[in-house]
Amino acid sequence: MGMPLAQKHESRHEIDQLEDEWRDAILTSDTKAMNSLLADDYMAITASGTIQSREDALENLRTGRIHFTTLAITDRKVRFYGNTAVVTSLADIQATTPDGPVSGSYRYTRVYVKDPQGAWKIVSFEASHVRVAGPHKRNEFH
Repeated sequence: MGMPLAQKHESRHEIDQLEDEWRDAILTSDTKAMNSLLADDYMAITASGTIQSREDALENLRTGRIHFTTLAITDRKVRFYGNTAVVTSLADIQATTPDGPVSGSYRYTRVYVKDPQGAWKIVSFEASHVRVAGPHKRNEFH
C-alpha cells in the first residue's frame, strides 16, 4: 500500500521545494545550498555520458566551470516509492562550459532518498538531450 494521501501531499511539497532550491543553487553557483542537497554517495550521469561524483558537482559549481544562464523547468512529475522519490522533468537550458556554449532541451531524472534524520537527499541524477527528429527520421528506440 502507498503512503497516506496527506503524507504524500506533504512529501510532494517538500520535493517541489528541494527542486526549486536545486535550480536556484545551479543558477547562483551556491555551493553551500548544493552541498546540503546532495547525499554523500551522490552519483550523476551527465548528458554527455560522463560520471560525476558529489565532489565533481560541487567543484564545477565552485569554480564556475559550467555556468547556467537559463534553466527553465517544466513537465515535472514526482513519484514516491517508500522513502524514495523519483522526479522527471524537462529542462530548457543555456550554459557556458569549457567546450563552449550549450543550449537546448534535456529530460532528466533525479532520485531523492529520505535519510535517517528524515531529510530528503539527492542520490542520483541522469540527463538526456532531447533531439528533435526530422520529418524522415524514425525513433530507433520503441
